[in-house]
Amino acid sequence: MALYRIVSLIAFLICFASLAYHFLRLIRFGVPKDYSVKKGNTAAAIAYSYTGGMNPLKKESAYLHYPTYTAGILYHTGTFVSLVLFFLFLLNTGFSSSVQWALVCVLAVSAASGLGIFIKRTALNKLRYLSNPDDYVSNLLVTLFQLFTLIVLIDGAFAPYYYISASVLFLYLPLGKLKHSIYFFAARYHLGFFYGWRGIWPAGNEERTR
Repeated sequence: MALYRIVSLIAFLICFASLAYHFLRLIRFGVPKDYSVKKGNTAAAIAYSYTGGMNPLKKESAYLHYPTYTAGILYHTGTFVSLVLFFLFLLNTGFSSSVQWALVCVLAVSAASGLGIFIKRTALNKLRYLSNPDDYVSNLLVTLFQLFTLIVLIDGAFAPYYYISASVLFLYLPLGKLKHSIYFFAARYHLGFFYGWRGIWPAGNEERTR
């Protein structure tokens, strides 16, 4: 196995160990503590938080910004595809020509979405005001990883650069906002617990508790 492939695998294992630490830390904290009188079903509300509560029609940040929301969905899809391909590349998995070019098209759209999000963040004053360096670095590293995945699908000669980009991404992931890949689930759990305890979620409970 080439050295750059070994380095990328070590970088992934470091990333995995760090994320596992954060996950176990969240588990150790246990469920939220709420000292108010319980009015609803927290289990149903937590389930709703991961399902109906994710409906873009229920989120102002989504239904008021459909193009950006769609770009975000495409961008995350490309990230998941790229991560799966990373392991398939390590296993020297081959693809048919049709599958290969289908993946190239998916990654081209997702990388373009990531670049569009980056441009919007830098172009709009209100987004620049809310952003910090980590926002830009995280966006660029993920977009570059998708682009190099696309490139190496077309020409394997770029494999060293691909594995270098993957290594940098894996090593940075536990340090910045990208670790929301773990904290996202805890945040949705806590949100469901909070609104379920008060009888507001699932949707419709707010009418019954007035």
